[in-house]
Amino acid sequence: MTRFSTFSSVTPDPKQVLALARQVLATEAQAIETLAERLDPAFVDAVARILACRGRVIVTGMGKSGHIARKIAATLASTGTPSFFVHPSEASHGDLGMITPQDAVLALSNSGETDEVIALIPHLKREGSALIAMTGNRHSTLARAADVHLDASVEAEACPLGLAPTTSTTVALALGDALALALLDARGFSAEDFARSHPGGTLGRRLLTRVSDIMRTGNALPTVAQTATLQEALVEISSKGMGMTAVLDEDARVVGIFTDGDLRRCFEKDLGLATPMQQLMKASPRTISADRLAVDAVALMEAAPKISQLLVVDDAQHLVGALHMHDLFRARIL
Repeated sequence: MTRFSTFSSVTPDPKQVLALARQVLATEAQAIETLAERLDPAFVDAVARILACRGRVIVTGMGKSGHIARKIAATLASTGTPSFFVHPSEASHGDLGMITPQDAVLALSNSGETDEVIALIPHLKREGSALIAMTGNRHSTLARAADVHLDASVEAEACPLGLAPTTSTTVALALGDALALALLDARGFSAEDFARSHPGGTLGRRLLTRVSDIMRTGNALPTVAQTATLQEALVEISSKGMGMTAVLDEDARVVGIFTDGDLRRCFEKDLGLATPMQQLMKASPRTISADRLAVDAVALMEAAPKISQLLVVDDAQHLVGALHMHDLFRARIL
């Protein structure tokens, strides 16, 4: 008897490898296209029952279906539908207490006859939890017991042996994604809602971080009066480390900005250190309000490539803060 080994001295035929890979992808793509054409009112019913659910969506499945179920539960939870995965074997040993009559249960089984999943049916019926089945056999025990059956059948697995769950798991995953995103749309779930459940991710930071969260304030702000001299501005720029100073009028309103680039040009023109800011500053600089998103500050800076600082002002143009490009990098907005 020949025993399979993970180590082999056989060199794969590149053409054969690519041909099989393309065949697998084509088989799975065709199965998803067929699934899209096959969607019927049962899918709408499943969406309606979940929307009406006062509890959570409990997703369950064994083996490969269990792996897909976990991903579906995660996708539902991150797109506005509270959900979690319950292992069917663990459910029979105490975790059934996690399922309430207010919950909807989405049970995955390609055959529809998985013992551990079938064992849950009597309990779910007694509790009155809505049962949505996703199977590849509409005549199966699970499909017949369910309140709604979602048909995830496939003509054949992509596995050349016809054994490993491949096409069937791809179709189940795609159907789960379709369900989650149909619910997202029905709930009016927005990009900002998505960001709130992903605060540690790039999208969350970009959609939730405001200028006020990262701007420099108080003594960290470089400021000089418009009557200040070039020498005074030089001291302020050097001490505050922002590569610029805001120029304010007698009421602390922003009237200009003076940057280290302006400073270099002053030296090139051999201007004296006693020259007043009124003659040197850039009037009407770009500003932003503190309640704007930090990504808006990025957009303002990128619109004028030479700008690496922004002044933050209130409605009366009083200076309340300042941003440097480095602050945006540190906050991981860029």
